[in-house]
Amino acid sequence: MAKETLAQKVWQAHTIKRGSAGNDLLYVDLQLLHEVNTPQAFEGLRAAGRRVRRPDLTVGTEDHTTPTVAVDKFDPDPARRLQRKLMRDNCAEFGIPLHRLGQASQGIYAVIGPELGLVQPGMTIVCCDSHTTTLGAFGALAFGIGTSQVEHVLATQTVHLSRPGDMAVTVDGRLPAGVTAKDLALALIAAAGTSAGQGHIVEYRGEAVAGLTMEGRLTLCNMAVEMGARAGMVAADEVTIEHLGPAAEADRAYWRTLRSDEGAVFDKEVVFDARRLTPYVSWGTNPSQSVPLDGRVPSPAGYDDDVQRAAAERALQYMDLRPGTPMRDIGVDVVFLGSCTNSRIEDLRAAAGVLSGRRVADHVQMIIVPGSTRVRRQAVEEGLDRVFTEAGADFRVAPGCSMCVALGEDRLRPGQRAASTTNRNFEGRQGKGARTHLVSPAVAAATAVAGRLSAPGDL
Repeated sequence: MAKETLAQKVWQAHTIKRGSAGNDLLYVDLQLLHEVNTPQAFEGLRAAGRRVRRPDLTVGTEDHTTPTVAVDKFDPDPARRLQRKLMRDNCAEFGIPLHRLGQASQGIYAVIGPELGLVQPGMTIVCCDSHTTTLGAFGALAFGIGTSQVEHVLATQTVHLSRPGDMAVTVDGRLPAGVTAKDLALALIAAAGTSAGQGHIVEYRGEAVAGLTMEGRLTLCNMAVEMGARAGMVAADEVTIEHLGPAAEADRAYWRTLRSDEGAVFDKEVVFDARRLTPYVSWGTNPSQSVPLDGRVPSPAGYDDDVQRAAAERALQYMDLRPGTPMRDIGVDVVFLGSCTNSRIEDLRAAAGVLSGRRVADHVQMIIVPGSTRVRRQAVEEGLDRVFTEAGADFRVAPGCSMCVALGEDRLRPGQRAASTTNRNFEGRQGKGARTHLVSPAVAAATAVAGRLSAPGDL
C-alpha cells in the first residue's frame, strides 16, 4: 500500500470524481459565509432557480465590516449596511443559520467555527476568505474559494479543485521562551519567501509545532497563505483531541489515524531550526520582509535578486524607513491587537500579562478587538478588561475583523504607523497610506507601552 500524506488522506476521502485534467470534484463538509463576498452567490442561485443543498452544513456570520465600538452603532456607509442586510435576508430565505452582530455566538468566521464545535479533524472546509487556512490547525483541509465557487458549493455541496502538491515544513527544536507561533510564522516566511508554498498544501510538523497550543497552531496555519500555500495543516494529536472535548471513542480513534504515514513522499520539504528563534517583526510591505526585533532595517543592496531588490526599495519608500535603522528605534502611533490571526483568549492573555501594572504611551492609541463575543465574555470573566482599561487601551465591545482589513470604520489615517497582530502589511491594507508592522500579541503590548517596537523584556 502506498504511503500517504495527511493531505492526501483527507483529499481522497472526499473525492467524488477524478477529473481527466487533475481537476477533482470534492465533497465539502462545511461552508462558512460572511457578508462581503456572498450576495452575488445567492443572486446566482435565484437566477438559476436553485436552493441551498445542505443549509445544515452552511453557517453565516457578520464580521468583515461590522462596527466594533458598539453593537448598535449606526454605520454611516450605505454599502456596508446593505451587505449586512443582504446577508440576513439571504440566510433567512435559504434557511442558513446566521450569527449576526449582537448575538452571543457572533464573531470572525475562523474564530467562531471552532468555538461552535463545527471543526473536526479530517473535514473539508471552505469560505470565501483566503485565511480559511486557519482551520487546518485541527487536521482539517480548509481553504479559501472564490464567489462563483461559493455558489457552486451552496448548490451542490461540492467544489472542483486541482490537486495541489504536498509540502512539509518541519520545525526542529522547541521555541525559546518569549517566542510565539506568530514569530515562527514570520520567520518561516522571511526564510522561505511568499511564494514558497504556491501550489501546495503545507503540513507543519516537528517538535516546535507539536509543542504549540491549539491557538498557536491556528495562528501558524492562518499565515500559511502568506507563504503562498493553498492550505496549511497540523495533524491531530492529543492536544487537538483534548481541545475538542468529549467525543465518541470511534471518532477519536479515527482522528488519530489522520497523519502522514512514515515514509510518505512530499513534493517539497523545508526544515527550520526554532531553537535560536527570537521575536520577529515586519519592516516592509509583505510578510517575508521581516527580521528579528533585535535586527535592523535591511538595505536593498543586500538582495541579489533584482525583483526582491526593487521590492525592498519600494517598501522602504512607502514605509518611510532608512536602511540600518534598528527596529527598536521605530516609533508607532497605533497598536492593533485582533484579526483571525491573533484575537483569541490566549492572545488577549498574553497582551494583558505585559500591560498589567503599566500604561500605554501617551502618544499611542491601542485598540483591542476580540475575535468573538465568547472571547470577549471570557476576557471579562478573567478580569482582562480591567487590565486593558487601566493601561489605557481601548477594548472594543463588538468583535470583528476590524482594522485588519479596514473594510469598516476602523482604519489607520494616511501616514500613521501601526504595530499590528494581523497577517498582511501590503500598501494600504489598514487604510490608505497606512504603514503596518506585523507583530505578536506580546510584542504589540510591549510596543504600546514603550511607544516604539519592543519586546516585553525591554520594559
